[in-house]
Amino acid sequence: MKVSIITVTYNSAATLQDTIDSVEKLDYPEIEYIIVDGGSNDGTIDLIKRNEGKITKWISEPDKGLYDAMNKGIRMATGDVVGILNSDDFYHRTDAISQIVNTFQEFGTQCVYADVRFVRPENLERTVRYYSSKRFNLGAFTWGFMPAHPTFFTYRENFEKFGYYKLDYRIAADFELLVRFFYKYKLSHHYLEIDLLKMRLGGVSTASIKSTLIINQEDLRACRENGLKTNYVRLYSRYFRKILEFTPKLF
Repeated sequence: MKVSIITVTYNSAATLQDTIDSVEKLDYPEIEYIIVDGGSNDGTIDLIKRNEGKITKWISEPDKGLYDAMNKGIRMATGDVVGILNSDDFYHRTDAISQIVNTFQEFGTQCVYADVRFVRPENLERTVRYYSSKRFNLGAFTWGFMPAHPTFFTYRENFEKFGYYKLDYRIAADFELLVRFFYKYKLSHHYLEIDLLKMRLGGVSTASIKSTLIINQEDLRACRENGLKTNYVRLYSRYFRKILEFTPKLF
């Protein structure tokens, strides 16, 4: 089984090397690594060129945003299975993809997802938040919860059959896609109980109160467009539950 890993970049010179190195260290042999850059001007392109031996293919050109770049990468992919690795995230375990592939093969599922550790940029060894996908079920979408998207892998043909990330979503196109794949089209999915990767705190979805408003508007829309009933009271109540994900120390 060939696995395509896609990294979308834009002015990511400060973190991209860790991302690339983590892919190179993976112990799974059949990996296609694709980088889609949005026309960076901070040294990202030079960094990519210095690492061309570790990258299967890459492009740099203007795009319509994060999800447009993800779609480009998926369309460039030739692997059986596709996953997204953000440019400030990295696999901290060499068996990450081996375990993903084993799960696909053992359970015959259409999608696999796992857990994520959040770390601070100044201390990548200290976990400050743990996002567990263990208790996810379809009803969790109505509260605005979903499996950790950076750990989500599915067959490339599912994007061809059921659609790509929708570009008219500003922040929550990943949420919409998972609702569409899991709820509307009922793709089988399996939870892999490991912390698959580390994410630096930050990002567009956690940036501001304005982002929070947009996320909840788009989450509501995503549920309704895919036949799932919810409301703003339920969606906003999730923030009281999120505190359980934060911990000063794990293990």
